[in-house]
Amino acid sequence: MAKKYRVAVVGATGMVGQTMVDVLLERNFPMEELKLLASARSEGFKVKAGEREYLVEEALPQSFAGIDIAFFTAGETISKELAHEAVRHGAVVIDNSNAFRMNAEVPLIVPEVNPEDIQHHRGIIANPNCSTIQTVVALQPLQQAAGLKRVVAATYQAVSGAGREAVEELKEQCRAYLAGEEVVAEYIPHKGATCTHQLAFNLVPQLDLFLDDGYCKEEVKMVQETRKIMGLPDLPVTATTVRVPVINGHSIALNIELQSPLTAEEARQILGKAPGLAVMDNPAELVYPMPLQVSGRDEVYIGRIRTDYSVPYGLNLWVVADNIRKGAAVNSVQIAELLL
Repeated sequence: MAKKYRVAVVGATGMVGQTMVDVLLERNFPMEELKLLASARSEGFKVKAGEREYLVEEALPQSFAGIDIAFFTAGETISKELAHEAVRHGAVVIDNSNAFRMNAEVPLIVPEVNPEDIQHHRGIIANPNCSTIQTVVALQPLQQAAGLKRVVAATYQAVSGAGREAVEELKEQCRAYLAGEEVVAEYIPHKGATCTHQLAFNLVPQLDLFLDDGYCKEEVKMVQETRKIMGLPDLPVTATTVRVPVINGHSIALNIELQSPLTAEEARQILGKAPGLAVMDNPAELVYPMPLQVSGRDEVYIGRIRTDYSVPYGLNLWVVADNIRKGAAVNSVQIAELLL
């Protein structure tokens, strides 16, 4: 009889946490027990998943006694407070926050790209930033075929990446704007910002805090994480991250330079055979991936594959994925499946 595992989800009442529970059940992850944990204010909350209703408990150090695998989806502060406690109780932690991603002793895993790195874990495994995940899934087959020389990314990131409150705020902003009423902004570019911006019918070129050099933290994450996951510490990567008034599904315009020649058609064939990828690329029929199409799906979708004539061996790609599923929950569960 196959072994079953005792699993905990920390942050179970959030968008990623609830999706994590759904994905565990959808993929028939072998669970003997599923424990849902959150902050004290969510204790007693009930989460319906599958045919069962689960009672949420407060996340405390002792909550992890007997747990085999703990998924953390509650943010950096909680991960730093409780992840090592979970490991001390014998659990392997798969963390969705930025707390451990660039720690040299913590593997940062995208199963389609660097599954072998998981063997080096010391109790904590990091799940990358959502935009990084879909970027490296798209880049890896091309790196293997022709080698990467430079990567330029411009992201169009959905508001679901900022949480449930930001999603509801966008909906209310749209309603108020169309009704000619005052538009209230609290969550964009991030909650607690000294100045907040309307997202409805707008674009905001900032995700997370700005650093001294003018880049925001999301852009730096993409650069550093891409290099670490792909094992290319010197790869020239740059990014501009933009929040767009889309509910769910991140899109990325990738411009890449390769070390060897590769035609657009050759790239299309390579990407079409790669794990975790789906090519939607037929300009004659106006076929290309869009957030509405990919929301709720687990693959990374690629279209608008074409030659960049401004540089030798250049390509342009349009990459779209569900940021809550593949960008967080699905990738985390895939990491746990690797552990098995």
